[in-house]
Amino acid sequence: MTPEGEQLLRDGLGALSIVPGEHQVQQFGQLYSLLVERNAHVNLTALKTERDIVLKHFIDSACCLRGAHLDGDLTVIDVGTGAGFPALPLAVLRPALQLTPLDSIRKKIDFVRDAATQLALPQVQPVVGRAETLGRDPHHRGRYDRVVVRAVAALPVLVELALPLLRSGGRLVAQKGAIGEDELAAGRRAAAEVGGEIIAAEPFELPLLGDARSLIVVEKTRPTPRTYPRREGVPARQPLFWTAK
Repeated sequence: MTPEGEQLLRDGLGALSIVPGEHQVQQFGQLYSLLVERNAHVNLTALKTERDIVLKHFIDSACCLRGAHLDGDLTVIDVGTGAGFPALPLAVLRPALQLTPLDSIRKKIDFVRDAATQLALPQVQPVVGRAETLGRDPHHRGRYDRVVVRAVAALPVLVELALPLLRSGGRLVAQKGAIGEDELAAGRRAAAEVGGEIIAAEPFELPLLGDARSLIVVEKTRPTPRTYPRREGVPARQPLFWTAK
């Protein structure tokens, strides 16, 4: 990153009350270089400029730390990680987290694995697959303290994909854009159906850009019925209690 990019990173994190150490800033710089280099050959992200990558990937990922829901030594699965967001920034900022970035696209997981190695982040263990499949796999079902996701999918879809992966008492930390009351109401019904309840729905703005965001936190309160998650693709095509507007 350029000095301007580093200052943008510090300013964005500072707006979240995060003061990165020099080594962490260097790790973000290395991640930026790796992403730009690989993206020139493999389509990993549509963001091209340093400003966009710093703000819309690095700082946006760090926003998942709002509310201290990811504090401590937790097992965390990042559903739909793409090129490693929010997993890789979270690993840099919170080394105590044991992170499992999950994506169905192998080339993206290959990048995440390579980046974790280059950044010396052994606590990051990427997996190729789909949440519907892992949610029925005894090695993953009910095993995680947290699910994190940055997503455009409707909240009922996220809830169905995430809660089967959580242990009782675990939490889904979902960062979305602005969310309407109708989607939030459908999310509450879906959470109750699959074993949880929404405990926080916080609107906020992305630092330095002002883009509308929402942080939705869903706590798992009881075991998920065995019928969930439904088979691959069904949650997105037929969301619980929700018809896309």
